[in-house]
Amino acid sequence: MRRSMYMLAEFEIIAICSVLLGAFWIQFIGGEYPCPLCIIQRMAMVLCALGPAMVIMDGVRSRDIPVQTVLAGYGMSILGAIIGLAAASRQILLHISPGDPGYGSAFMGLHLYSWAFIVFFVVLLFSGVRLMVFNDVRPQRGKSRVIALCAIWLLVLIILANAVAVFCEAGLHWFLLDNPASYRLINGP
Repeated sequence: MRRSMYMLAEFEIIAICSVLLGAFWIQFIGGEYPCPLCIIQRMAMVLCALGPAMVIMDGVRSRDIPVQTVLAGYGMSILGAIIGLAAASRQILLHISPGDPGYGSAFMGLHLYSWAFIVFFVVLLFSGVRLMVFNDVRPQRGKSRVIALCAIWLLVLIILANAVAVFCEAGLHWFLLDNPASYRLINGP
C-alpha cells in the first residue's frame, strides 16, 4: 500500500503533463493561440503537478518522505486546482450565452476550458482523498525511481516550454491580447 501511494504521485504528474502536452498540440499543430485565461489555467496545472513532484523528490533523496512534505505537496495541488477552477469557471461563464461559439475549437464536444474545469475538479478530489487516506509513504527503488525522475524531467521541460511559448506570444509587452492571433515576439504587434 505504501508504494502504491508513491506511484499515484507519479501517475498524477504524468496525467497533468499529458493534458499540458495536449494543449501544446492544439497550440502548435492546431494553430490556436492560448488566451490569458488559458495561460492561467496552464500555470495552475503546473502548480497542481508541483505538489506530487515535491513528494517524489523527497522520496528520491531519502528513504522516508516526511509527513510535512506530503501535506505541503498536496496542499499545493489543492491550491492550484482552486485557482484553475476559478479561471476555467470564468472562461466558461464568458462563453455561456446562446449563440456564442466559445474560444477555440471543441475536443470531444467540449472546449479546452471545459476540459480544464473537469481536470481541476478531479485533481481537487484526488488530492483531498489522498490527504484523507494518507499513511507512511516509502518510495520504491529500482524501476519506479527511473519513472519518477522521468516524470519530474517531463514536468521541468513542460514548464520551460510554457515559459518560452508565453514569451513568444506576449513578446516584450506586459499584457497578452484577449484573442491572440499571432506570436507578438516573432510577428510583431
